[in-house]
Amino acid sequence: MNEEMQGAEAAAPHDPEQIDTAPDSDADCAAPLEDNAAPPAQSDAALLTEQLAEAERERGQFKNMAQRAQADLLNYRRRAAEEQAELRRNANADLIGKLLEVVDNFERAIGMLPADAADGWHEGLALVQRNLMNILETEGVSKIEAAGMPFNPWEHEAVFHQETTDAEDGVIIAVTREGYRLHDRVLRASQVIVAKAPAADPEQETR
Repeated sequence: MNEEMQGAEAAAPHDPEQIDTAPDSDADCAAPLEDNAAPPAQSDAALLTEQLAEAERERGQFKNMAQRAQADLLNYRRRAAEEQAELRRNANADLIGKLLEVVDNFERAIGMLPADAADGWHEGLALVQRNLMNILETEGVSKIEAAGMPFNPWEHEAVFHQETTDAEDGVIIAVTREGYRLHDRVLRASQVIVAKAPAADPEQETR
């Protein structure tokens, strides 16, 4: 028996160059992953991050648009309110200008009363004048200061320049008609007489 087995081994000797080429099921079945291919979980996370950033940018743009629209609306309301107030002031200015003529007439009437007129006349006219001025003051009318003030072309209208040494040059020495403001706007300028420095005497200069 031993001789037969030894004969079989001698008849089929082992060839070292013959390599077993049977496929390795564990090594060959699993294909290697490419180096640049990201796992599916990481790819989805990057996409979600990009979408979130884009949504944040759009939200910021919409927020800025809403803020600008709100600011524009507030500015429009403010301008509309100012225009309406200006229209009301201008509408009142025409009526107030006519009432100022009535005030002037009362002042002239009081100044023309004779010295021997009854006290009731003075008191009655002065009372009506005061009531009328109170109404005008509630509407924002105020008298422009003029007497003793430096001449201001924006508030005063010079009707005459009088040479005098009793006041400095350019100072108002008399008011011929009172001026009034409506709030911060000059409704009617004061008509005034302005002091003027006397001209130098040529004869005195040559001496």
